[in-house]
Amino acid sequence: MGSLSTEGFQAERFDRVKDFTKTVAIIPTSGKTGEGIPELLAVLAGLTQRYMKEKLKVVTGPGKGVVLEVREEPGLGLTLDAIIYDGIVRKGDIIVVGGLDGVIVSRIRSLLQPKPLDEIRDPRDKFNPVDQVVAAAGVKIVAPDLEGAVAGSPIRIVWDESIVEEIEKEVEEELEKIRISTDKTGTILKADTLGSLEAIVNYFRERNIPIRMADVGDVSKRDIMEAIAVKEKDPFLAAILAFNVKVLPDAEEEARRHNIPIFKSNIIYRLFNDYEDWLIKKREEQKKKELESLIRPGKFKILPGYVFRRSKPAIVGVKVLAGKIQPKYSLINSDNQKVGSILQIQDKGQNIKEATKDMEVAVSIKGPIVGRHIKEGDVLYVDVPESHARILLTKFKNDLTIDEIETLQELIEIKRKEKPFWGT
Repeated sequence: MGSLSTEGFQAERFDRVKDFTKTVAIIPTSGKTGEGIPELLAVLAGLTQRYMKEKLKVVTGPGKGVVLEVREEPGLGLTLDAIIYDGIVRKGDIIVVGGLDGVIVSRIRSLLQPKPLDEIRDPRDKFNPVDQVVAAAGVKIVAPDLEGAVAGSPIRIVWDESIVEEIEKEVEEELEKIRISTDKTGTILKADTLGSLEAIVNYFRERNIPIRMADVGDVSKRDIMEAIAVKEKDPFLAAILAFNVKVLPDAEEEARRHNIPIFKSNIIYRLFNDYEDWLIKKREEQKKKELESLIRPGKFKILPGYVFRRSKPAIVGVKVLAGKIQPKYSLINSDNQKVGSILQIQDKGQNIKEATKDMEVAVSIKGPIVGRHIKEGDVLYVDVPESHARILLTKFKNDLTIDEIETLQELIEIKRKEKPFWGT
């Protein structure tokens, strides 16, 4: 209640609420023990009856409903377990329902309802045949040609054959609001029912994750090909998110071959979290790879008394003053004169890949002669290309240490003496 209050909502426990239009009702519940669920249902039913009277009016015309489940029944073939929420459904009526490959039009062969005290999805199939069903009711619909029918899709009953095409368009439009198929770059979503798909689509849209395709059914090779097309434009979106569906063997093989990740779960937020964790990891890997490709700033001082070889290559002892140095890095002095490039770095006789601030190491430098081009006590800088400097100071500034930023600023000042606009 306190948290809701800070957000500007007046809240109270449901049994103390006097005006549900002004106060948010809190109903304590437990998903573990089931405590509070009856109260939740009672309050929802009461609020619905009170505030949705007009929307709950039942008509006596052709029925409307929703497919709960598509089931194969011995001796009956594919059947639809459905909820009829409006109108009347009769044996012999034309039925229009959404399918995987478009709208399905069939004619009802029989209507079955569970016997008293039996569930509609009772595995014992104890049903009574009925001639008609009036909303609101659960019913098992038996009809031919239901292959591809989708759980969650709308059901429309047609009494006038002349408007079948019109009803088909209505169902198709309703399906298109949920199912997505575009050419834009985005993730691929697959779910077991239209209801699940709608929830996932909304969940992802709220989090500004673009969607290329959202559909019902198992993950197929076609879905992988869609993800491959996305990968060419944005590898961070090239992923399949599968909610409560299977991945077909050929799809799994294709995904493995093209390194397309498939995230599977029967919990929506976990599906999103798994994808987000992968996305963060991929972006970090990409960032690290890009950062490693850039020459980072660094400077060192040639230590007096530690000249081991004067040329071909010059080998000197140095102390790294800032940033880091690596083999193959080009070097300049404080007058912006090129003095060669680092060949090797050794620490205690062992070759190392890099040396960082405050390390004292031996460095072999190709090009200069000690005493002519460089001398003891000189401070040398890593010669960072201008393009690299721009990227480091804009895109990766937060990844640089303070001494790296300071060294980069020093380098910019050195370069500007001869090229005024360098680093701007």
